[in-house]
Amino acid sequence: MSKFHLREYDIAVAQVHRNLSPSRLYEEAIRHEADSRIADTGALVAYSGSKTGRSPKDKRIVRQAPSDRDVWWGNVNLPLDPHSFVVNRERALDYLNTRKRLYCFDGFAGWDPQYRIKVRVICSRPYHALFMHTMLIRPTRDELAGFGKPDYVIFNAGQFPANRHTPGMTSKTSIDLNFEAGEVVILGTEYAGEMKKGVFTIMNYLMPRRGILSMHCSATADKQTGRASLLFGLSGTGKTTLSADPKRALIGDDEHCWSDSGIFNIEGGCYAKAIDLTPESEPEIFQALRFGAVLENVVVDEADRHIDFHDAHITENTRGAYPIEFIRNARVPCLAGHPTDVMFLTCDAYGVLPPVSRLNAAQAMYHFMSGYTARVAGTEVGVTEPQATFSPCFGGPFLVCHPAKYAELLAERLRQNATNVWLVNTGWSGGPYGTGARMKLAISRAIVDAVHSGALAKVACRPDPVFGFDVPAECPGVPSEILSPRNTWPDANRYDAAARKLAGLFRDNFRNFEAAASAEIRTAGPAL
Repeated sequence: MSKFHLREYDIAVAQVHRNLSPSRLYEEAIRHEADSRIADTGALVAYSGSKTGRSPKDKRIVRQAPSDRDVWWGNVNLPLDPHSFVVNRERALDYLNTRKRLYCFDGFAGWDPQYRIKVRVICSRPYHALFMHTMLIRPTRDELAGFGKPDYVIFNAGQFPANRHTPGMTSKTSIDLNFEAGEVVILGTEYAGEMKKGVFTIMNYLMPRRGILSMHCSATADKQTGRASLLFGLSGTGKTTLSADPKRALIGDDEHCWSDSGIFNIEGGCYAKAIDLTPESEPEIFQALRFGAVLENVVVDEADRHIDFHDAHITENTRGAYPIEFIRNARVPCLAGHPTDVMFLTCDAYGVLPPVSRLNAAQAMYHFMSGYTARVAGTEVGVTEPQATFSPCFGGPFLVCHPAKYAELLAERLRQNATNVWLVNTGWSGGPYGTGARMKLAISRAIVDAVHSGALAKVACRPDPVFGFDVPAECPGVPSEILSPRNTWPDANRYDAAARKLAGLFRDNFRNFEAAASAEIRTAGPAL
């Protein structure tokens, strides 16, 4: 029987396993979770039930003083009455108290000791404990012995539904954050990513209040100088893939902070998309999905436990979580100096944007607040029209403050460090989705290499007539004919029409932020 207890939370379960090793959590998962498997690579395979992705419309923040002054209330941050939070918390505790055994993981968020927070996860599934073992920063034995009172506690009762009759509930799923209490309650979803993004949301609340920019981006560093570069981008733009660069040290693939001292990773691991993963396309990620890693919602051959990474019949959002040290070129501790370059990645399915362009300060703010990418419809036969997606600061679902707050902090950091800013299109060239072709990964890697070497900052540029940013005339490793997208389209008039359409979408979206943006930023967008 474990000596560790959770009585201070009114949890009376006698068997509480705290910070078990991956080996022990494997054993617990195989014994107590019928659908858990061990893949032939050594990774633990687990399933998240009916929810195979995040439920952003079910996230709630308790509306109360003093945090309510800082929260950007609206479609992203939906308010929850304090009493409803208490009801949901009680419901979660009631469920956890019915379990024979619970799992607790204590870890840190933030590699800089000056800014890190202590996070406790309480859950009933070994898979969730192992997931957070990979995603939080793992304490040493001495740090665990002196861990003390956590700053935030996550009560994960995701196997038990929310009561839809509780005021503020719109479904059986609810992810509730209470900044004053330092607590997160999860009901009605077993998707592990809710815990990871819950921690990120907490950091997006805490860090700006201390003058630190929290960012949804990957970061790498020069192995000799330690100077970093950042890659912002929404899902599917290549953020994780392009950060797995053997020529550079990996600081992290998803969540970072930029302080007066430089860059630090928030997380202790990576959470990579696994659909269509191959050792040829992404060797660093492929080899990291071994013993100690979690493979989520993948299809397993029952005979030999081989993973079919191309099978998406459970979900296209198959994922792999692994400790950051599983990437061979990771830098631990995950800290770096100030970035020389910032890259905004976009997958432009309209085929309008150049493979790379250089942004001035005002354009950087405009595109940061816009957070553009595009996805293809693909859900109905014959539908090929791209769908523009705008996510402010390239992390809209996880922002707590108004996007202008993060943009102001970014502008200050860029100015202080003379950092270059680039817009990199990893999407389509030669036409839109269905006509053109997706940018080859080798092209995107060559662009990133040219940014890191400093070569791209030295080439001549020409202004784009619609979007106004500077387009390099050449780039090492990239055919010069594709740098001007208009020249790659069979019909230049169709390109012009597509460019005007995309420019209009940008302008329509930016109306959401015009009141909080300076005149310089408002005029940094495309011209129509």
